[in-house]
Amino acid sequence: MATLSAVEIQTPEGVTFSLPLAGPVSRFLALTIDGTVTTAAVIAITTAASALGPVLGDWAAASVVLLYFLVVTGYGILLEWFWNGRTLGKRAVGLRVADASGLRLTFSQVLIRNLLRAVDSLPLFYLVGGMVCVLNSRLQRLGDMAAGTIVVRTRLLKLPAMPRGQEGRQNSMKSYVALSARLRQKVQPEMARVALDVLRRRDELEPGARLKLFGEMAGWFRGLVEFPEEATLYLTDEQYVWNVVEIVFGGARRE
Repeated sequence: MATLSAVEIQTPEGVTFSLPLAGPVSRFLALTIDGTVTTAAVIAITTAASALGPVLGDWAAASVVLLYFLVVTGYGILLEWFWNGRTLGKRAVGLRVADASGLRLTFSQVLIRNLLRAVDSLPLFYLVGGMVCVLNSRLQRLGDMAAGTIVVRTRLLKLPAMPRGQEGRQNSMKSYVALSARLRQKVQPEMARVALDVLRRRDELEPGARLKLFGEMAGWFRGLVEFPEEATLYLTDEQYVWNVVEIVFGGARRE
């Protein structure tokens, strides 16, 4: 079976973008890092349980088993959900989990793919998951196939240059960390890509159409997360969209 290097996704607006798939080697490296982290946590829990053994009695062994399950399974669930599809290992290698159709990753998808790690890891060293991944055109393990997810390589995107005369302007919304995190959760990938594409092509638009389009986009983004008035008071609609795109794409650099 031919393996894809990227998944092409077309949005309802007619904009096509690609998600570069992560290969087995990079995924294994990320898995090794995550395994090291969870192993260290399990060792710490076991050591603590041994120290408390005389006090807890038979409960000590049961507590270790329960905490082991919570750490190994909960680690991936919590980080992938709250960290935009990434764990410590995935972030270090430059990977993230994404919806296979380009939609926003849902909690149920994160839950399913992590619960099925128990099957993918059989009989040892993720042999089942590794074989399925290699044979699957989208490089999906069983958990990904059941959840409808893929693992992609993150790319450092370049944002378009700021309008002339605004080159030194700072993003007034980025200082609101909690609101920025909520915005990244709510903005769907295809809408973010559309906004980025519009920013890049803004000079091709007629002035009237440009104002109308950015007005509609800014209104849509404002409806998702409301930032304090002092952060957005003097922003034009185009500047507001630019700020949102920079927040959503995180470490993107300016051209």
